[in-house]
Amino acid sequence: MKALILSGGKGTRLRPLTYTGAKQLVPVANKPILWYGIEEMVTAGITDIGIIISPETGAEVQAKTGNGERFGANITYILQDKPAGLAHAVQVARPFLRDSPFVMYLGDNVIQQGDLSYFLKKFIQETQDALILLRPVANPSAFGVAKVDDAGRVLQLIEKPKIPPSNLALVGVYFFSHIIHEAIATIQPSTRGELEITDAIQCLIDRKKQVVACKLEGWWLDTGKKDDLLEANRLILDTYLTKSILGMVDSESQIIGRVQIGERSRIINCTIRGPVVIGTDCHLENCFIGPYSSIADNVTLIETDLEHSVVLENAKIVGIHQRIIDSVIGQRAQLTIAPRRPKALRFMIGDDCHIELT
Repeated sequence: MKALILSGGKGTRLRPLTYTGAKQLVPVANKPILWYGIEEMVTAGITDIGIIISPETGAEVQAKTGNGERFGANITYILQDKPAGLAHAVQVARPFLRDSPFVMYLGDNVIQQGDLSYFLKKFIQETQDALILLRPVANPSAFGVAKVDDAGRVLQLIEKPKIPPSNLALVGVYFFSHIIHEAIATIQPSTRGELEITDAIQCLIDRKKQVVACKLEGWWLDTGKKDDLLEANRLILDTYLTKSILGMVDSESQIIGRVQIGERSRIINCTIRGPVVIGTDCHLENCFIGPYSSIADNVTLIETDLEHSVVLENAKIVGIHQRIIDSVIGQRAQLTIAPRRPKALRFMIGDDCHIELT
C-alpha cells in the first residue's frame, strides 16, 4: 500500500500568504498543514509516500519536509509541471505507484487523527476498487458531491453541481486499486481543462466496478481559505494540545490552561490563556494572548492583544492597542502603530488582498 499526497496548486484562496510560499506549508498549531497528512499515513502503517509538487513551490516543500526520516517514512517527490487536475496528478505518479493500491490525500486537508486507519482496513479487507469518504456539508454546490444507495454503493459523482443530488461532499481522501489508472486513461479534460478524479471514479461506476462510500464522522477541513485555516487551528489546539513550558516566564506573567512555550522564548508581564502554542526564540512583553492562538518561531509581540489568530515566523507586532482577532499574520510581517492618528490613509495593496478597517 502506498500513499500519494498532493502538494501542488497555487493556493489562490490564501493569497497574499501563498504569493511567497506553498499553501501546504502554512502552519496550523505551529506545524505545516502537509505534515498532518504525512503523520496520518504513517500512523495507518503506510510509509512509502509520494508527494506531488509544483515547479513554483516544490523546492520549498522538499527543503522543509525532507526525505521522510523525521516521520518514519520514505518520501518520493513527483513533479507535476502544471495544475491539470487530480487525475492528472495520478497519471504523473504512475511510475511511483505502479500497480500498488494507494490512498490519495489532498495536502491542504486535515482530518481527525486515527480516522484513516479505520477506512484503510475496510478498503483492504473488502477488496474494493475505490473507496471514497463523504461528509454532509451545508453548501454542497461548492464541492464534488456523491449520490449513494442504501448499501453505501456510489451511484453518481458530480463536480460542483448547480443542483446537488445530495449534501454529501467528497472529502479529500480517496482509496484506489490499480484499476483507477485504466479509468483515467479513458477520460477527457473537463470544461476547466483538467482531468477530474470524479470523472475517473464515475467511469469505474459506469463499468460496474466496486466503488463504495463511507461517511467521515470525525472533523474534516479544507484549509484553503483563511477562516478554514483558523478553524483547523482551533480544532487541533482544542483536541491535541498539552501543557509544556520550556521557555522563560517571569513572575508577573499568568499562564492559564493548556499552553506550550518553546525553548528560549521569553514571556514578560503577559497573560496567556490557552489553548495557545508559542514557538522557540519568541519575545512576548506586556501582552494578552487569548485562546486558539498559534505563534511561530522568532516572533516578537510587545504591547499586543491577540486572540484566535495565527502568527507566522519572524513576524513583529508592537504597540497595537486594539485586540487582534481572527487574523493570519504572514512571515516577517511587521505591524506597528503610527505615532499619531493620520489625517488620511495611504495604501499599496496587492492583488486579492482583503483589508478591514474599523
